[in-house]
Amino acid sequence: MRADIVRLYRTVHSWTGIVTGLILFIAFYAGALTMFKEPLERWVTPPSAVTPLALERADELIAATLALRPNAARDFTLALEHGDGGVAGEQPLRLTWESMRYDPAPWSATLQPDGTVGIEQLDPSGVGMLVDIVHRTVGVPGDLDIGTMVTGVASALYVVALVSGVIVLLPSLVKDFLVLRVGRNLKRMWLDAHNIVGIVSLPFHIVIALSAVVFGLHDQIYDALDEAVYGGRMRTVMMESSPFRAVRKDPQPAAMLPPIEFLARAKALSPDFIPVRLEYHDANTRSATVRVWGHDPRRLVRREGFVLMSATSGAVIDTEYMPGHQGSWSAMVSAFFALHFGSFGGGVVRWTYFLLGLAGAFLFYSGNLLWIESRRRTERRAGGPVAQSRSTALLAAGTVGVCLGCVGGLSLTIAAGKWLNGLVTDLNAWHYGVYYAVFLASCAWAFARGAARAGSELLWMAAATTAAIPLTSLLALAVPGLGLWASTELIAVDLVALAGAAGFAGLARATGRRVQQGPRDSVWSGIVNPVSMKAAE
Repeated sequence: MRADIVRLYRTVHSWTGIVTGLILFIAFYAGALTMFKEPLERWVTPPSAVTPLALERADELIAATLALRPNAARDFTLALEHGDGGVAGEQPLRLTWESMRYDPAPWSATLQPDGTVGIEQLDPSGVGMLVDIVHRTVGVPGDLDIGTMVTGVASALYVVALVSGVIVLLPSLVKDFLVLRVGRNLKRMWLDAHNIVGIVSLPFHIVIALSAVVFGLHDQIYDALDEAVYGGRMRTVMMESSPFRAVRKDPQPAAMLPPIEFLARAKALSPDFIPVRLEYHDANTRSATVRVWGHDPRRLVRREGFVLMSATSGAVIDTEYMPGHQGSWSAMVSAFFALHFGSFGGGVVRWTYFLLGLAGAFLFYSGNLLWIESRRRTERRAGGPVAQSRSTALLAAGTVGVCLGCVGGLSLTIAAGKWLNGLVTDLNAWHYGVYYAVFLASCAWAFARGAARAGSELLWMAAATTAAIPLTSLLALAVPGLGLWASTELIAVDLVALAGAAGFAGLARATGRRVQQGPRDSVWSGIVNPVSMKAAE
């Protein structure tokens, strides 16, 4: 391939990566954590004091709750710990619904052993939702649609970076593939690691980038399809394809079947379908419906699928969204979602996506570091002393501030969930406050201290905040009087956090050595050099 073409694509790859690198670091790091959003939420949620009851008593819970709170009949959910019709495991049978008065938190009802119903308004931590929102919007405050669009645009540029990066690597792909040269030349080692991670995870990145473009720019894509394909009738077409299209409203009272009957019928439709919750609409009327939500690890579906049934007769109304029973179009769309969210293949795929997400975050962080360091080599080739430009210094500070601020913010807000639970009135708001406080403080610290010093210091901060997660669990076991709690079932959360803290600590030590011993004309040098830190005019 001609050298000038390779240079052109190298320039395209570098600048598209620089423009989107910080955005995509946040999206990939938070996205990796969303693979285990549910365990994180359970980790910050105190154990329930309600005794677990057999699923056969779920209809008793529904009847007693609706007698006390008739407004819940419009829309409520019965959560299941197990979907096999057995006992509810360690979690109690629980009904949840939202008040028609638009209260900020949902209501919950549980059945006591003596048959009475306990009703309370939940104050969920929302840490899983925070991680998911940071992943989707990269933390852009305000309207979710704006943040999602930012992520979509960044993903579109990322597709360009992927294509140009592959073209750049083609000439040396065979010779240098999977070569990691460890030695004194840290820049060469980082470049080798960057190339290895990029090539090995290329299929994953292509799928994530293309699907993120669709998710992030879905409003614009739908508007274009509405005009070009549906002639302005897209909303009508979508309503006609709704699974509720065959349900006729009939407010006349009618008895409903017990929940265990719906689970049995869902099992008969698909033996590998694992129900996780039942969602009721218009309960105790002739038009009452129930959606049996669940998943099937063998199939490419959205995070969860469902089968719609009549709550009074048990007749199946719609299976368009049930794994294994979907039409061609629905199956294709579900596969698209599944490939992005990793909602197939069980734990193996979730762990794979988790590791690939972290590797992707490393890809963007290392890409920025490599580009910043390459400025020094370019200046040296031009002759004379190397003068780092102000833009290079600012980009370096922004890289360590944004990336490590995201890491520290997410880690600390997870750990804070146990400490703040029961002490604050709006735990969800505190989660957001802790995250943004750490993120913004890290960015300010990086610009005030400079990239070199802040790089090492913020890595130690990331290590400390991540270590706070397992240390909190350890304190819960060692000092019961603190009001904390720990669960052996969630020890994986603590072990992964401990491994992450060790990794950040190792990077902090290596970065500290480079600050003291690295080239003095580098932006990563901790020794202030009037020549190397000269601002470009």
